[in-house]
Amino acid sequence: MGNNRILTINSVQNEKVKTYASLLEKKHRDRSGKFLIEGVHLVQEALMAAAAVETVVFDAERGMPSELEHLIADSGCELVEASPQVMAKCTATDTPPPVFGVVAKKDVDSGTLYGASSLVVVLDGVRDPGNVGTIIRSADAVGADAVVLGKGCVDLYNPKTVRSTMGSLFHLPVMEGDLAQLLPAAKEHGIRLAGTSLQAEDTCYSYDWRGATWLLLGNESSGLSEETLAQVDDRIIIPMHGRSESLNVAMAATVVLYEALRQRRYSF
Repeated sequence: MGNNRILTINSVQNEKVKTYASLLEKKHRDRSGKFLIEGVHLVQEALMAAAAVETVVFDAERGMPSELEHLIADSGCELVEASPQVMAKCTATDTPPPVFGVVAKKDVDSGTLYGASSLVVVLDGVRDPGNVGTIIRSADAVGADAVVLGKGCVDLYNPKTVRSTMGSLFHLPVMEGDLAQLLPAAKEHGIRLAGTSLQAEDTCYSYDWRGATWLLLGNESSGLSEETLAQVDDRIIIPMHGRSESLNVAMAATVVLYEALRQRRYSF
């Protein structure tokens, strides 16, 4: 593993361990500006994306996963081998992973949101970590410019949210922001705000996604807040031809984003 010096920690009472474990709680993530990533895949994605990985901790009994060795050697991050008890204390899964990392949060420049052809996904009160993670993955898959989490959304750096992004968190700008400020600013830049609504004039297929557009998606049960709806320029609906009442918000996001991708890249 190159020139990385390896620190060994066996006790769950170690101060470093207490610091790592504290990042399972939002208040400590907010205070420190750091969060945890768990498992080989996430650590691999973070290192390959040159994220600010400060520390990588691996299970001393299982050893450093071979997939990470060359990435670790080039990273210069702190390396810690830890007992299984330490691994269990610092991670949020029932079965502790063989490795976890401590990563500094990345500041996202809100200027990246206002491009001339930007496609941005904006979440308003989406509370389920799995939904938020899946939406970030779908936004990544279609090449969207950014994802914004407004107030009332689950914490972006909640371990469940981070895990469910499957590494897409490191592939595109994802930020938490105040929609009361960001949405009017988008309109000033000539960006259309399109929100899903049952009282819509357009389907997601008849709507023109080729210009600068932000897709607004609301809470799983109550939809977009009144304040956000008041900012929406265009309301769209996903047509339903079977007997299902609605789609999960992450599925709905994926359907709409792929139609936007089709229009932008594949309309002949």
